[in-house]
Amino acid sequence: MLGKLFAWLFGGRGKARASASQKEASRHAATAPAGLVPADEPAVADDQGVALLCREPILGRDRKVVGYHFKLREGSRRKARSASRVTGHLLAELLVMNLVRSDIGHLLGHRLAFIDLPDSFLEHPALSALPPKNMVVMPTRTVREGAPTLEQLQAALAGLRRKGFRVAIPDPATDAYFRPLLPIADVVVLHAPALDVASGLKTSGLVVASAPQARLLVRGVPSLEDFRFCFKLGAHFFQGPFITRREDWSERNLGPNTLRIAQLIGRLRAGAEIQELAQLLKQDAALSVRMLRYINAAANGLQEQVSSIERALMLLGRDPLYRWLALLVCSSDDESGQNSAALENALVRARSMEILASGRPQPEQDALFLTGLLSLIDVVLQVPLERALGPLVLAPEIEEAIRDNDGPFASRLALAIACEAADPDAIESAAGQCGVAPREATAAHFEALSWVLEIQGRNG
Repeated sequence: MLGKLFAWLFGGRGKARASASQKEASRHAATAPAGLVPADEPAVADDQGVALLCREPILGRDRKVVGYHFKLREGSRRKARSASRVTGHLLAELLVMNLVRSDIGHLLGHRLAFIDLPDSFLEHPALSALPPKNMVVMPTRTVREGAPTLEQLQAALAGLRRKGFRVAIPDPATDAYFRPLLPIADVVVLHAPALDVASGLKTSGLVVASAPQARLLVRGVPSLEDFRFCFKLGAHFFQGPFITRREDWSERNLGPNTLRIAQLIGRLRAGAEIQELAQLLKQDAALSVRMLRYINAAANGLQEQVSSIERALMLLGRDPLYRWLALLVCSSDDESGQNSAALENALVRARSMEILASGRPQPEQDALFLTGLLSLIDVVLQVPLERALGPLVLAPEIEEAIRDNDGPFASRLALAIACEAADPDAIESAAGQCGVAPREATAAHFEALSWVLEIQGRNG
């Protein structure tokens, strides 16, 4: 992933973004479904097809991202819960349309998309446009007229499985209606706030007895302590605020690789000459090799292979070097990749802040990118924020936004966080402070997510 990030940092950022937008527009102009937006729902412009979506990462037992729970923003979900069957179907169709428009199969690669759909919608032709290998579908119970019988629901889910979809069902221990569906379930969904040892063991026992092939997904996991509890219960998938929650890391210090890179950053920000920086780089053979590999891969317009650290530093320049080192700080001591979910969130924040500043001077765009990236550095490195930021010698406006939620970049960071949380009230408030439309902000968030998934590669 860092190789692709480095290529992006080295140049061509605006061009790449325009090219991706043009591809998206041409791909869907002729095929985008029509008539999917309810009459009481704001229209979705063609270039903002994902503006109504929100997503939440889902982690595996190794705490790496295995997929996302995609859903409409809360306002639309409230309508779906209280709406007629027709409106509920239109909103489900809108969710599917947005996933299709985002080319979700290409973006996800090997990862999964978890979606909740009304049980009366499961035979809708719109589902045929989704990539089955990526999709996990969970029915939500319809109590209105037109709801399928349990036998019809079972047949619809079995039909989806034959096409390659995975099937999730709600906790059969708390909703006995879904218990007969256990034999065809690939995933069973539990909710952490309602989970204790007794209920967890009861559901685990049901799953082992009736659906040994099924895996447990726990939603709403609040903390690492709760994650460990669900892990011991045998859950395979985990979703919730624990991913970016700050814990007590007062006893932890920066790792040796991070400290080495932080020393480089400190000297760079102090104005050290190229020769001094090169000597510091050469003390870390692995870092030197990475730099040469990345610059030779990124700088494809050069006529010669770069084999000198000094030459690489001269070609790269001080600002791109600083951005590259900041990215390395966020991953240098995480050999297991367990903090990849927090880093991914930070990158989405960073890229969305940069996108929304596309008309501003490049130095300001770069500073906003760093603000988003470093806003979760303590979570990524699992050390106190003071320790994580100290060696980086940040510009005052970046430090103010991250430490104190203050200064000229604070509202931009607040907007990125609100989009991440899919909080419509917070989005509207922060977008107003930034002078952008809420729909533009949420569209930038999903463009940023698409970019992160792209740079990670389909096997990342």
